[in-house]
Amino acid sequence: AAGSGRWLSWLGLALLPLAVSRAAAPGGCPSACYCVATPELVQCRYERLEEPPKELPATVHNLSIAGSNLSVLRPAAFAARPLPDLRLLRLRHDNIQVIEDMALQGLPALRTLDLSHNPLLSVAAGAFAGVPLLRTLQLNQALLAAPLEEQLALALRNLSLRRLELAGNALWALPVSLLPAGLEELDLRNNSLQRLTAAELQTLEAPGLRGLRLMLGTNPLSCDCTLRPFFTWLHTATTRVPDAHSLRCAGPPPLRGATLLRLRPAGLVCTAAEGGEPGQLETASYVFFGIVLALIGIVFLMVLYLNRRGIKRWLHNLREACRDQMEGYHYRYEQDADPRCTSAIGTP
Repeated sequence: AAGSGRWLSWLGLALLPLAVSRAAAPGGCPSACYCVATPELVQCRYERLEEPPKELPATVHNLSIAGSNLSVLRPAAFAARPLPDLRLLRLRHDNIQVIEDMALQGLPALRTLDLSHNPLLSVAAGAFAGVPLLRTLQLNQALLAAPLEEQLALALRNLSLRRLELAGNALWALPVSLLPAGLEELDLRNNSLQRLTAAELQTLEAPGLRGLRLMLGTNPLSCDCTLRPFFTWLHTATTRVPDAHSLRCAGPPPLRGATLLRLRPAGLVCTAAEGGEPGQLETASYVFFGIVLALIGIVFLMVLYLNRRGIKRWLHNLREACRDQMEGYHYRYEQDADPRCTSAIGTP
């Protein structure tokens, strides 16, 4: 009994800080959240909030809300009280579907916004107005529910982003309209990119994007002839793709799993069935096959020409043999049909 009493006392001491944090007075930790170490770091995890907490401490620097059901971020959603020092806002797995105009109003110091793992359906043109210092926007696995490239382009037009994360969004092409001048880092890992086209590469060489670094790992690169422009660019701009040495081919089958930078340009070939230019190896094989067929035809014709007399004699003999055979069949037929022969055979 004494041992169990000591265990309960230790458990009470361990839970006391959490109980104090959740029941703090206004200006302290929100009732639905936990403060980690100090009120400057607030975490609201899996509390199923329907809206952002109202009683956030004015001194909060980092705010993380995860596993809730915010669904719609309305105007000034976090401005129930001034938050002049909030620099990082993480809203992961919160079922956010709509971001309305001025949703982030009242967060003048915000530098990093994480909206990853939310099924975004609509982003207003003024969704990010009021956060002039925003430099990092994380939208990993947030663009799968609807095509939002045009809406996001309008919403980002007045921002000076330095880092944009778009990993895991099944993107088939470089989102050119989402690349503001001055962008320094773009995360496109785990998408559906098979290549970067020549036009997209030209965009990356624009004056405002020449310093842009790309993360392209875990994309299903198609290592055929259409990849040659990107292959050439990658060899000259390896420093701009930090994970360049980990890029691997997803196809065609002979190159599946091959490290891209270890290939040679001549190895990037296309077949006519793939809609590209015929590869050099395939062209050579077709030419060789045609030459072989032509030689076989020439040899056959020469054999016929050299043996034309023997072939003619063989055809004549075959015709005579067929004629003799037919005459024999005709004679036996006439004998069988003669009634005199039939009566003579039947008389005893």
